[in-house]
Amino acid sequence: MKVLIVEDEPLAATQLTMLISEVKPAAEIMGICDTVESTIKWLEENPTPDLAFFDIQLGDDLSFEIFNRRQLTVPVIFTTAYNEYALQAFKTNSIDYLLKPIDKTELRTAIEKFEKYHLTKQIPPALINAIRDSIEAKEYKKRFLVKIGTHLKIIITNDIIYFYSFQKGTFLKLNDGRNYLVEQTLENLENLLDPEKFFRINRKYIVALNAITDVVAYSNSRLKLKVKNQEEDDFLVAREKVKTFKEWLEGNK
Repeated sequence: MKVLIVEDEPLAATQLTMLISEVKPAAEIMGICDTVESTIKWLEENPTPDLAFFDIQLGDDLSFEIFNRRQLTVPVIFTTAYNEYALQAFKTNSIDYLLKPIDKTELRTAIEKFEKYHLTKQIPPALINAIRDSIEAKEYKKRFLVKIGTHLKIIITNDIIYFYSFQKGTFLKLNDGRNYLVEQTLENLENLLDPEKFFRINRKYIVALNAITDVVAYSNSRLKLKVKNQEEDDFLVAREKVKTFKEWLEGNK
């Protein structure tokens, strides 16, 4: 079984690769793409895989755009953090999806379903549009509940200037400079936060738009940010995210 993985988070792609190898040791990962553009290019230049795993939300667009721009014959299993009712439509159209974090048992079931039916059905455009509308109309997280000793404190999302990972924990920073530990990982937070207000600049930071005070050109085609209540660490936009980040600043993402 030859597989294509479309996933814009390197860690998630690595984890999915490992899970597939555990469930189907003979499976061959033909390629890993991280954007709509790179996926379309890969599909044009390589043989059609037997099965593909598509993350729904990629750095440059939703992966549904791939279907709009190229006729696909490869069966697709979607991976997503969205537990939306509209996604049930995938089941009725013989297309499966997996909720993140991906469970090995659910992955095995999805692959067995593919092997049993070897489906090559086209996903109806109306279904793609319905699910796109459902995701784009999503309500984003407006507040967080953090624990301070034996007390619970409500944090309004608009008061947060950035999230960061530190020593296997995830923290938020407020306008007043205070830090609080949160239960979610940065990967989870990406799907909970309004993408018009927050951007994940690298593996360590998710930054609020209203927290950025300056953007400076940096080495290796990267960007360096100055952020409110910034501590000693540099806020560097990863090179592969620079183009999308600039579009985000302009309001195009």
